[in-house]
Amino acid sequence: MSFQIIEQATKYDVCIVGSGAGGGMAAKILSEKGFKIALVEAGPDFDPANPEQRTQLRWPYESPRRGAGTQRPFGDFDMAYGGWNIDGEPYTRESGTNFDWFRSRMVGGRTNHWGRISLRFGPLDFKRKDYDGKGDNWPIGYEDVRPYYDKVDKLIGVFGTKENIPNEPDGYFLPPPKPRLHEMYFKKGAEKAGIPMIPSRLSILTKRVNKKRQACFYCNQCARSCTVYGDFSSSSVLVKPAKDSGNVDLFVNAMVREVTTDKNGNATGVHYIDKTNLKDYKIKARVVILAASACSSARILLNSKSSVHPNGLANSSDVVGRYLHDSTGSSRMAFLPSLMDRKRYNEDGVGGMHLYTPWWLNDQKNLGFTRGYHIEYWGGMGMPSYGFGFNMEALNGSVPGRNREKKKAGGYGLSFMDDVKRFYGSTLGMSGRGESIPRRDNRCSIDDNTLDKYGIPVLKFNYEWSDEEVKQAAHMQDTFEEIIDSMGGVALGEKPGKDSNYGLENPGRIIHEVGTTRMGNDAKSSVLNKYNQAHDVPNLFVMDGGAFVSQADKNPTWTILALAWRASDYLADELKKGRI
Repeated sequence: MSFQIIEQATKYDVCIVGSGAGGGMAAKILSEKGFKIALVEAGPDFDPANPEQRTQLRWPYESPRRGAGTQRPFGDFDMAYGGWNIDGEPYTRESGTNFDWFRSRMVGGRTNHWGRISLRFGPLDFKRKDYDGKGDNWPIGYEDVRPYYDKVDKLIGVFGTKENIPNEPDGYFLPPPKPRLHEMYFKKGAEKAGIPMIPSRLSILTKRVNKKRQACFYCNQCARSCTVYGDFSSSSVLVKPAKDSGNVDLFVNAMVREVTTDKNGNATGVHYIDKTNLKDYKIKARVVILAASACSSARILLNSKSSVHPNGLANSSDVVGRYLHDSTGSSRMAFLPSLMDRKRYNEDGVGGMHLYTPWWLNDQKNLGFTRGYHIEYWGGMGMPSYGFGFNMEALNGSVPGRNREKKKAGGYGLSFMDDVKRFYGSTLGMSGRGESIPRRDNRCSIDDNTLDKYGIPVLKFNYEWSDEEVKQAAHMQDTFEEIIDSMGGVALGEKPGKDSNYGLENPGRIIHEVGTTRMGNDAKSSVLNKYNQAHDVPNLFVMDGGAFVSQADKNPTWTILALAWRASDYLADELKKGRI
């Protein structure tokens, strides 16, 4: 296929594709070192303080649809432009695959709406194969990354407490917020069951870290992105200061088709389609960094074919797109009679949990599965979103003495309002988020028979959970019921069983996909070296979750940030020494 490509006049030192955690960090570090950067984003510019884009502190009735729409899967006020399904941007699946791919098209990407759970990987997480014989070790260890975790903590801000748990490394913490009432009940039940709960570690400011960002004012709306920059979003904390350096040109609504190469197969820049006029453009650069998300970066590489790279760029190993894996997830809701009929008061807190349970069974080897999970908790009396309600009959049947009443609960009108007031704040829930074992055949590849609306071949997914992940979900459900029972609650609904994989979510649903361009010391079995540099193409780097060898039970963002900073320092040194 031939294109009439318009070449941008400037040749940049570095072209970065993607402005989320990895791309934003690379842009900030490299621009502040004096390099000229082209930052390319597939969506529009975004600033949560912009009155035209702000959704924080909007009332539910201000929603144009009063609820979630096809393009806003978490509701109209959630700050994610995109979703699992985007008009004109399909993806396909192999038979038997249920992988769901979430994409966020905006400056800052997914960091504008994530849960801000900011956990370091521990020493064990980088070397799991040594412990259980499964998967592969990373080519680096915790001590290699720790200095950069420290830098990320200090730059961005994360609250928490020092706990001295071996595989849950402590960092530089801001004071954590106090537990809310439902969390204190959870803690009482968990401790009775022998399950730890500690203050959460979230990148939300409980104290100011610089003059440009204010502390959280506890509106519980972090998913809407913060107008005072009190939480971490790449758009406001990384991209904004990078642009202020004067060394960054931002290209928005730019859908990258491929990385361009010279006759020797080295990267020369990127070819993108401007989504506003559908014309093709080319950006020239000495170095290309892909940070578009694990699957999007893999897609770009696989579509970047040439005579030197017939299997896709940096893919002599045939590993690009392989070892795709996402966190496991299973959840349960409960009703706590003790929280009925209580006085209304503002207990919003931060936009997320104040307490959580880290994985507590690393020393047990007879669980039937080999990788762990942490537990996240929710509940309380935050403002209901549109569509908020209860199954009043089910709840009334859970209250001692009320299941024998002949009168049906609520329905509509005053009786319904009365029941809502009685039960409001008494429902709560928990979710497990666990580690899956990467497998070579879980992958994304190019579907040459399907194009998106920009004429770019789309991804096809092939992914199956193994018995390891299913057994882990079963353990989650047993743990949930134990906690609920120990705190005097009632589990709602039927307990998920084997027929539903014990409530195990489809892969992709937790939005933690990683591993498609894994790092390693052997170029025959990995795509990147230990500095996120492509083995096959020295002036090509991947600085998103694709570099992960394994996921751990932790959210990946803090590790993406730390590795991107580490790789950017390495790249800057290589450029200054003339080795790239």
